[in-house]
Amino acid sequence: MELLDGKKISNQIKDEIAEIVQKIKARGEKVPHLAAVIVGNDGASLTYVGSKVKACERVGFESTLVKLPSTTSELELMRKIDELNKNKDIDGFIVQLPLPEQINEQRVLMAIDPNKDVDGFHPTNFGKMALDMSTFIPATPFGILELLERYNVETKGKHTVVIGRSHIVGRPMSILMGRKGFPGNSTVTLTHSHTKNITQITSQADIIITALGHPNYLKAEMVKDDVVVIDVGITRVPDENSPKGYRITGDVDFDNVSKKASFITPVPGGVGPMTIAMLLKNTLLARERHRVTAEPK
Repeated sequence: MELLDGKKISNQIKDEIAEIVQKIKARGEKVPHLAAVIVGNDGASLTYVGSKVKACERVGFESTLVKLPSTTSELELMRKIDELNKNKDIDGFIVQLPLPEQINEQRVLMAIDPNKDVDGFHPTNFGKMALDMSTFIPATPFGILELLERYNVETKGKHTVVIGRSHIVGRPMSILMGRKGFPGNSTVTLTHSHTKNITQITSQADIIITALGHPNYLKAEMVKDDVVVIDVGITRVPDENSPKGYRITGDVDFDNVSKKASFITPVPGGVGPMTIAMLLKNTLLARERHRVTAEPK
């Protein structure tokens, strides 16, 4: 069994991006600028956005954090998004989810300029991804692809089972793993809460990507020997022995499944760090596209 070490790979990617940014600075050009909008005081969201700001500092990006109160109306948020869309200094931005109940998430995501949508959630970018066109791939799926590629995990001709059909992870992964190229060229089964006989399906899988948010859902008896397991789940589980009063647990019963796996991601330290690294990579891509667009013909 080999760990797919997202922490190590994400640090490698950040070092590579930092090197590119140094060259950009040396040429006297504008460095990439990422903005993040957060509405309310959700603890997990604040921590996550804080990590993104620190990551920007590490690689030499400019960053802007827009904090709005939980009472912010949808119209007020839309005005802020319009501001960011028009701000030529900002290459890409994200609106941290979840949003307060008075705000329609889908309308907000639709309002973001697809050329600045470094989260890759806008229908324009999702559609391009589905058609295998150049676009922003959602950061978490992008990170999973990068892990598979850097560890040279064979995907061609393999049976990939995706557990969960969210538009953030499950659905895009099912598309990406079936695309032509590497990683890809696998035969994909997308499972969800209404799937019957799921153990029968997972036990045939060469690769399992699970994004449910159900702690320890995937058990050893549900997988075959030498399976590749990507655990996207992150759940806080009460733990009296932890100073924080909780521990972070994934969707996979790691202790037992890891004994059968050829490759497996840990939680924490697997997919999570990759998400932030790929958000930076998307921002670098956005900056490059804007630069090319702005050049005189």
